[in-house]
Amino acid sequence: MKNLVMFAGACLLLASCSSDNADDLPDIPDVPAVSDLTLNLDGLEDLGSDFLYEGWIIVDGAPISTGTFSVSDTGELSQSSFSMDAATLDSATNFVLTIEPVPDPAPGPADTKLLIGDFSGNSATVSTGTVAESFANIAGEYILATPTGTGAAEEEFSGIWFLDNSSGSPMVGLELPTLSDGWKYEGWAVIDGAAVTTGTFTSVTGEDDAATFSGANPSPPFPGEDFLVNAPDGLTFPTDLRNGVAVISIEPYPDNSPAPFTLKPLVGMVPADAMGVQAMNDNVSGSFPSGSVSR
Repeated sequence: MKNLVMFAGACLLLASCSSDNADDLPDIPDVPAVSDLTLNLDGLEDLGSDFLYEGWIIVDGAPISTGTFSVSDTGELSQSSFSMDAATLDSATNFVLTIEPVPDPAPGPADTKLLIGDFSGNSATVSTGTVAESFANIAGEYILATPTGTGAAEEEFSGIWFLDNSSGSPMVGLELPTLSDGWKYEGWAVIDGAAVTTGTFTSVTGEDDAATFSGANPSPPFPGEDFLVNAPDGLTFPTDLRNGVAVISIEPYPDNSPAPFTLKPLVGMVPADAMGVQAMNDNVSGSFPSGSVSR
């Protein structure tokens, strides 16, 4: 009986001590719930080592980064799922994908906003809606000519100018929307399989920003280039652009790549018998990235 009383007393003492110690313990905060944002995107390209893609959600009008990722030369994302605070992610109204420099000096999104979409429930369909207002009505024309050259016969098909001269006077040959900040148009001629730039531009009614390969004579006030001097390695100028390809791309600015970016709204095969004004084709659906994000 004595042992039983002593055991009961010890149990009461232990319970009392445990209760006192529990009162002294600090409160343990609740762990926030976490959710994943998953990207299902097609058509992105490798940005090289100087840039990364970065996702953003818009919450109460403010951008919140979801994380950065790269894309391989086969189009595979280095990371497609990102863990975030569930309440914050649930409050997001939009998703935005930008192209950011490495290292990135700014805490907010860059001007190069490539994809955007509004959340409807737990998903958002994204498109290039921030690059320009619309690409619904675009068109392009060009001629093969070398106005900056000497007039020699071998130069005749060695230049491309994005203009329409069917009336006898040079006129605008490109119908393109004004681009948002962070983007520029760039013309290209594919010569023996190599894409060679004709220069970047933001307006279709003036000269582009380069005349790297043109001759000494004046050029028309429209985007274009004569390929007469300073030929890149592996090419010989003058050349013959027939049987090649004419391209208008949209490039992020700044741009670290000597090749056309994935956005190529206008493309035209140069006929073997090209004479006079040639038309370009709408290539938006064939080159613009798209996809969806889910939470």
